[in-house]
Amino acid sequence: MSTLVAISLTTGILSGLWGWVAISLGLLSWAGFLGCTSYFASPNDGLKGLSVNLITNMSGVFWAMVIINASQFASLEILGYMITAIVAFLMCVQAKQAWLGYIPGTFIGSCATFAADGNWKLVVPSLILGGLFGYLMKASGMWVHQKSTQSQANASLPTRS
Repeated sequence: MSTLVAISLTTGILSGLWGWVAISLGLLSWAGFLGCTSYFASPNDGLKGLSVNLITNMSGVFWAMVIINASQFASLEILGYMITAIVAFLMCVQAKQAWLGYIPGTFIGSCATFAADGNWKLVVPSLILGGLFGYLMKASGMWVHQKSTQSQANASLPTRS
């Protein structure tokens, strides 16, 4: 079985499971899929990739709340745009730190927070569990691929009589 097919299989199964988990826990299924997608798009794999993904997603939640809260104090609409420009700059420049280097993860966390009208208490667990599901989708797909490759290799070995 190819790597793509194996990851597709486990992603399909775990996506259905995530939908059920999200509804059962009252989470935002779409935000969880953003966390999952963020992990898949990350340049790092494994637990390091998951860690960087989650840290940058959470920094994005933080920055979105900075924009939301600071903009409430801006009496002119143009000030809200200026706050957004400054914070977007900070969201990018924080990537100088290796563990904050995945800029798309930061913007995904921020966008999820804006889409949920600033309900960070709901966005945070949705993104975290979604990221974890993304990790599990890929890791289990790689495991299935490895096992199927081993099975195929063992089947092609000559047998002794």
